Amino acid sequence: MRGGTGAVAPAACGGQLAGRTALVTGGAQGLGAAVVRVLYDAGVRVLSWDVDEARNCATAAEIDPGGALVLPVHVDLADLEAVECAYRCGRERFGPADILVNNAARALPKSLWETTAAEWDQVFEVNVRAAFFLTRTVATDMRARGWGRVVNMASLAGQTARPTGAAYGASKAALTALTRAFAAELAPYGVTVNTVAPAMVDTPMVRGIGQEALAGLIAQVPVGRIARPEEVALLVRHLVGPEAGFITGATYDINGGALMR
Repeated sequence: MRGGTGAVAPAACGGQLAGRTALVTGGAQGLGAAVVRVLYDAGVRVLSWDVDEARNCATAAEIDPGGALVLPVHVDLADLEAVECAYRCGRERFGPADILVNNAARALPKSLWETTAAEWDQVFEVNVRAAFFLTRTVATDMRARGWGRVVNMASLAGQTARPTGAAYGASKAALTALTRAFAAELAPYGVTVNTVAPAMVDTPMVRGIGQEALAGLIAQVPVGRIARPEEVALLVRHLVGPEAGFITGATYDINGGALMR
């Protein structure tokens, strides 16, 4: 964890979310970093969790040079004891989380025939099991206080069939089902739970597939481009705000028209 000067007063930042506490998994880069930045700009205290400690610290320092609002935390989501310990420590520093964004994910670009049982389990332990365990842990505090926002980052891959990435797609479909289950459980307590399902987002992981492959995928998107991370992050920002209290159990597609329904 990086040191800091303590959280600033909500009045210093303004906005309806100022003074709230958020936990964002996978906050070191890409979409997760964009979510951390958007929440920071709204005056939210953010616990940014990631397994890549060096990158997470660098990103947090870039977003919040003073270290007052963004706290990078090194966590391996596959280790449930570490997850519980990290939340307990963060709770002591910033207080219980009002907002949870389950963004971290493990991808596996293999077909069903190539995927081993161990690889399948590794994808599900981060993409589904960790989200289940962390949501249940954090939502216990939210339920007790009568307010909370949970956003699960799914994917277009969980809504369509592709020859590769079967484990990833299946895990994102499972995460969407988990969203609805938690939404039904927590709705009477003022806690909303929703899914955001983006298509390709301009992140290092997507750029890593190569220009030719990327061009082929973009050709399938009616708007003719991939999403910018901040576009998805701003949707998350809306869903975690007080104005979204009547939205729960929903899946928000943000895919440039790649799947219209």
